[in-house]
Amino acid sequence: MADLPDVPTLLGAAVKALGGSSREGQQTMAAAVAEAVEEREHLVVQAGTGTGKSLAYLVPAIRHAMATKTTVVVSTATIALQNQLIDRDLPRLARALSPLLHREPTFAVLKGRRNYLCRNRMQTASDEEAEGSELFDARQLSSLGRQVARVHEWAEETRTGDRDELVPGVSDLAWRQVSVGGNECMGARVCSFGQECFAEFAREATTGVDVVVTNHAMLSIDMSQGYHILPEHNTIMIDEAHELVDRATSVATGTLTERSVTTAAKRAARLVEPGISERLSECADGLALMFTEVPEGRLDHIDEGLAGAVAAARDASAACVAAIGPSPGELDPDTASDRRLALAALAEVREAAERVLESFEPPLRDRTEIVWLTKAPARPPTLNVAPLGVGGLLREKLFGDRTVVLTSATLTLGGDFGALARQWGLGREVTQEAAERAARDGAVTESAPSPGAPEAETTQDADEDGPHRAAGEPRWRGLDVGSPFDHGRSGILYVARHLPKPGRDGLSDAYLDEIAELIEASDGRALGLFSSMRAAQQAADELRERLDQPILCQGEDSTGQLVRRFSEEARSCLFGTLSLWQGVDVPGPSLQLVIVDRIPFPRPDDPLASARQRSVSAHGGNGFLSVSATHAALLLAQGTGRLLRSTDDRGVIAVLDPRLATAGYGGFLRASLPPYWGTADPEVARSALRRLAEKAAAGQDESAA
Repeated sequence: MADLPDVPTLLGAAVKALGGSSREGQQTMAAAVAEAVEEREHLVVQAGTGTGKSLAYLVPAIRHAMATKTTVVVSTATIALQNQLIDRDLPRLARALSPLLHREPTFAVLKGRRNYLCRNRMQTASDEEAEGSELFDARQLSSLGRQVARVHEWAEETRTGDRDELVPGVSDLAWRQVSVGGNECMGARVCSFGQECFAEFAREATTGVDVVVTNHAMLSIDMSQGYHILPEHNTIMIDEAHELVDRATSVATGTLTERSVTTAAKRAARLVEPGISERLSECADGLALMFTEVPEGRLDHIDEGLAGAVAAARDASAACVAAIGPSPGELDPDTASDRRLALAALAEVREAAERVLESFEPPLRDRTEIVWLTKAPARPPTLNVAPLGVGGLLREKLFGDRTVVLTSATLTLGGDFGALARQWGLGREVTQEAAERAARDGAVTESAPSPGAPEAETTQDADEDGPHRAAGEPRWRGLDVGSPFDHGRSGILYVARHLPKPGRDGLSDAYLDEIAELIEASDGRALGLFSSMRAAQQAADELRERLDQPILCQGEDSTGQLVRRFSEEARSCLFGTLSLWQGVDVPGPSLQLVIVDRIPFPRPDDPLASARQRSVSAHGGNGFLSVSATHAALLLAQGTGRLLRSTDDRGVIAVLDPRLATAGYGGFLRASLPPYWGTADPEVARSALRRLAEKAAAGQDESAA
């Protein structure tokens, strides 16, 4: 690497070319990333908003890729960040660095096959009934037909086939008619459109480039498949790393529905004797009947009727696969497509059914998977099976033979990296000094594993408080580079200690009064983050009768449109739930108040969270702190982080739940937040908001003049 400029030189050139300013946290992070890549050591970096963390990992990533002639993978959780990297950050950075690197760095994006138009699917689906359309009325089907027709028109002009480029977009049901998943694709060599395949073009574009940008779901699929989708690489940068566990869990979740069984039976009917596929169709009816008799929620035990229906679906799908048999060799494209689609649908049914039945075999304490039934309006009942934890998968498949840098603005929960590190399968951080002591005179002991992880022996240094380290756990170190914000001067954390504890029957009058007084003091400019959509809608409906400020509520328009209106209409308020806790970036005076109605613990009946909490407790850990409090801390840090998006921002975070100040776990939650100036006095908060509102109004008047 000696012939290339070092990372500080490249970073300095990039910052100058992009019109930025030097930031200490960014420089510290870039140096740490470069060292971790050089030493082949995993690194966890917390970098607050405004640090410029994208440049801090992209610059050393590009340098490493070009120096070693390898590819570096960058993974994000959200489409917004993925698009920002591909459309803005990487093109500008490549142009800025090319004079120093003697060529322009190259990059590409790789998404799942389902994100790309499939020309073969468009042709084969045109003569079929739309899959999944049986539950829709005539008007909805007419709308579906119009959407599919528009996609066909777009197909004649698109150069990428990327769903994200279709504006306005179409429904998931419409897109399913013109796309296939990776397990449904017959392969470019067999497909009639193999030479025109958009997904293959996208994958080919990643060959030999310096940086490939993907997402956590694709990364998880790449880890769990028997073959690799991503190009060969030995270094990964994981941004938005706080989302990694949830995305990996989602990919690892199997589902069984009446619709999935019916679809498998319809596809198999084109290839097998009628009696064999009809048997599978009858299983769909049996499952539907059992779903009506089983209550929604987590299933710790499976009754005989449901177990029989699931086993019947497993056996019938296996019989269809056996009847289809191995490939006879050369097939015409239509038959090859039918085979691939049928086998993929049958495998999905069989594997989900097997996992459901096998999950109940071990004693409750030793189970590694959890099953639950969901019933939602306008959606078919779904039987789900998911791993209690993905730490074992990540430890083996992600951290095993690659260098991984994980970064986010929110990684230290309760004041350290331990909570998330355990979920990732990293265990506790071991410093160099502790590692040397452990190697010299450490003892072997037992520790409680994270949910779903296998029990393992751990080494511990001679001190009783020394860090535990499971055998085979990867080496890693953590780094918090801070934030350019002066949180103590820029933000007030107001906890409404005088309010009653939140109840289960919606927002009380005391809560609504408190919200109204805060919004009046701030003259709008408020983001309301609620624990449920019902609470957000209740607050919006009741406060619209009491306040002059415009109130927008999630669900009344697309989230993107609502956020734009909120940003542009200075006195407006925006109320909503989960996606707003992490998806709002509105710097400036349009957002000076963030209201949190209650600590965002997972619902008591949340199947995964409750099962994970029980598993930790059963193995001697603190289930509430490890699962519920950690979940709440992460969301609380993300939600309150909406307030300060630039160094000029000022405002108040109002947490209406008094337990943040009074409960024993409140200290853990507060330690997960930046060091805002704190108060429990409502008048202090309202006075600060009035001053900010007056200043913002004066600024608008000057701008108008």
